[in-house]
Formats: sequence, structure tokens, C-alpha cells
Amino acid sequence: TDGTHKFTRSSVSQWRDEGRVAVWLHVPILQSSLVAVAASQGFAFHHAEQGSSTLTLWLGEGPSRLPGFATHQLGVAAQADCFINGFFPPIQTIYAWKFPGGLSNPGEDIGDTAVREVFEETGIKSEFKSILSIRQQHEHPGAFGKSDMYIICRMEPSSFHISFCQHECLRCEWMDLEELARTENATPITSNVAKLLLFGYREGFDRIDITMREFPAVYTGLFYKLYHRELPESYRNMT
Repeated sequence: TDGTHKFTRSSVSQWRDEGRVAVWLHVPILQSSLVAVAASQGFAFHHAEQGSSTLTLWLGEGPSRLPGFATHQLGVAAQADCFINGFFPPIQTIYAWKFPGGLSNPGEDIGDTAVREVFEETGIKSEFKSILSIRQQHEHPGAFGKSDMYIICRMEPSSFHISFCQHECLRCEWMDLEELARTENATPITSNVAKLLLFGYREGFDRIDITMREFPAVYTGLFYKLYHRELPESYRNMT
């Protein structure tokens, strides 16, 4: 409405007079008609969620210094000595052995994602032990053209009976690592990580494991997780 346009124009003018450098505007989905009004005053989309969109307006000098929205998705796969033979888009008509895994949920730790995905896809209960490797890929078709981080975890199974999800998997079975490392019917990352696991079993996982420690954050009541190669005890106990 004309009244809304006038209100927006006067608000922007007032914010400039007050010396504000940026404005964040949250628009509920049922009021999406206001997006066009805000855009006419220079607002641009920052991101959208299920129930709202967020727009920004840079009022300061020079190019905007506002942080961009998330540009990565986080996928987690788990090695618990079991592997899935499954179909996975966007590479169509390709069926190959791969690790159980999927996208991490917001607020979900890497190890918790691995435990959940292994159970959902294979029916096997497991415990997170370490991170084995990280794959980074840009312009990922399965991430809407954004970047993708794919983390391979080492797990310890506490159950062994397979009850796999038939909506996501064609087959699921226990497999020898040497066979998995050599087979042509595996994704490249699967065969390469199988070789990494063979090295760990033969030479010791202390040479490849990336373990996790939890520390209190600078923000009261919050904690963060630090992933790194294990330090010698003399360094861990330094004060």
C-alpha cells in the first residue's frame, strides 16, 4: 500500500539520520508481500527459512561489510566395518558401494550425525571414535551449487545385525576392507578411505585419527569441540 511505502521510505531516512550502517529485516512468510516494498527501498535477500525470509540494507559507505549467509552443507559418513550398496543422485544410473552417511542437522555434532546415520541406514548401533578424513568440494550439484564438506568418521559398532533402510539402500552387508579397497564397484572416496583404514589397522590408528576434546567457550554456558591429532600426555597436562 501507499502507506507502507511511505513508512518504509521514512524509516530508511530516519535510520540514515541516526547514523545506522545496516538494517536487518525479518519478514514472516504470511507477510511476504512486504518483500517487494522493502526491495523498492534497496533491501536485498540475505537468506530464507521455512517460515520467514531475512533481508538486509547496507547504509554505510563503500561495499557492504555484512557477513554472507552459510555457503556450505556438512555431510558425515561413517566407517563401522559395514558399507551400503546404494543409488545416490545426482549421478544417475550409478550403483556403488559407499559409506553410510547423510547431512548433519542444525545443532548436531559430527559424531552424533555419524551415529544417527549409521543406525537409520543399517540398523547398527555404533559409537564415534575419531575423524579419518575430510573431503571438500565446490559447486556441488547436491548442495544447490554451493560448497560441500564431507567428513568420514571411524566408528565402533555395538551391534552387528543388519536391518537396512530399503528406501535409501539396495543392499547392505559386512565387507572385507581389502576387498572394498580393490573393487571397482565403489565410489572413489570409499576405496581411498578403505586403504586409509587398512593402514590404521596395520600401523595403528594413532597415526591417522583426528580425535575430539570439549572445552568451555568464551560465551557463558556454551562449549565447543576441538578436533585434532592426539597430543602427548605431557602436553595435554601442561598448565
